[in-house]
Amino acid sequence: MAVTSKTLPLRPVPRETVQDHVYRQLKDLILNGGIEPGRTVTIQSLADAFGVSAMPVREALHRLVAEKALTVVAGRSVGIPPLSVERLEDLKRVRIEVEGVATEWAARSISAADLERLDALIAEMEAAHAERDGRRYVPANREFHFTIYRAAGSDSMLSIIESLWLRIGPYFDLLNSAGNLGASNAEHRAIRDALLRGDGPVARAALKADIEGAAKALTCILERQTPG
Repeated sequence: MAVTSKTLPLRPVPRETVQDHVYRQLKDLILNGGIEPGRTVTIQSLADAFGVSAMPVREALHRLVAEKALTVVAGRSVGIPPLSVERLEDLKRVRIEVEGVATEWAARSISAADLERLDALIAEMEAAHAERDGRRYVPANREFHFTIYRAAGSDSMLSIIESLWLRIGPYFDLLNSAGNLGASNAEHRAIRDALLRGDGPVARAALKADIEGAAKALTCILERQTPG
């Protein structure tokens, strides 16, 4: 008896909706520093950029506001939420715990291809640092970390980490002016070397140092920006 599509217990795979596509593209924009702190964007400008109507953009923005990745500045404009020293400290503590676990897990299963990818990204970040090009550094830094977190093999953990990065990622470009990128690159090499050896605790410790160093530099920037 021939098996036909009608006899298989399958359902049609739904296509990605326009709203989902816009939401995913906006997340990438935020994570890669495409919307700088202090800058506002309008629903219409985003709709024009995506070539869609205002409705899917509005719905995607509502989701991102609910996730605290964006904040409503005016009726039709959104921006990156302000970052206080207290909020930064809270994010730092949570990131150290969650991303530290993911890094330690990754040491057990990371592939040779992933390690080669980390080498290429370290080279990219070092070149960006030499040119003081934060716009080039930020996406490479994100891909470096998420290559590791994906290797941990937990979609649930990855989702939590992405939500944390949506809240802190837009501020990473400020580290360029703080001169922190060189120290961060040293920690990246330490993380990569520990992962190559399969040494989860050392990789986790290097990741903790990376997060703490970035948070310390950002704290100094925020304190200088605070009046009084």
